Order: sequence, then C-alpha cells, then structure tokens
Amino acid sequence: MGALIAGLAGMMFLMVPLLVMIIAVWKVFTKAGKPGWAIFIPIYSNIVMLEIIGQPWTRLLWYFIPFYGLYLAIVDLNALSKSFGKDAGFTVGLILLGPIFWCILGFGGAQYLGPGGGGGEQPDFTPQA
Repeated sequence: MGALIAGLAGMMFLMVPLLVMIIAVWKVFTKAGKPGWAIFIPIYSNIVMLEIIGQPWTRLLWYFIPFYGLYLAIVDLNALSKSFGKDAGFTVGLILLGPIFWCILGFGGAQYLGPGGGGGEQPDFTPQA
C-alpha cells in the first residue's frame, strides 16, 4: 500500500508542472492571437510557435540537425521573449525554469508585441542554399 501511495505521489510530482505548463503555453498562444488548442498537436504547435516569432514553418526542418537545432531552439525562445517585450535574461529563465517563466508569459501582464517585439520580422538565422 505504501508503494502505491509513493508511486501516485511521484506521478503527481511530474504531472502537475506539466499540466501547469500546458495551460500557460495555451495562454501564450491565445495572447498572440493563435489557437490555444494547438499545444496538443505536436508538430502543429511548433509551427504555431514559429508563426508567433515570425519564422516560416520550414525552419522546423532545421531543428533536426544535431547541435544546430538546439542552437535554433534557443534563438527562437529568445525571439519569443522579445515578442512579448522581455529580454535575454527572460530567455535564460525559459530555458532553466520553463514552467515558471511560461506562467509569467501566459498569466502575467506581458503583451504580444509582434514578431521580435517590434511588429517587424525576426532575422532568419538559417543558412541560405
């Protein structure tokens, strides 16, 4: 009986932050004028995120390149931060303490300012062939 309770407590320890993060990302999507339910569709949620930061959906293909994909994910999180008027320090928070900083974006007073924070297009860091 004790093992069952410990197992359920462990699941709750993992599930609650995940649920909170899903709700927070839903709020971020809706603040940016995108459908919140998109968070539940794996590839489509990435495409919506790229639309929020002003990048083409084809950028998603570059994520599959080892190390470069990780670099692009960090650059895109920084673009997301700037799109909501935040700075690079907020990007570090998104990387290290994701659920907390997603809640700050989703439930806080941050307003969507457009791609890159100025309504303009973000620079494209993908190599041109």
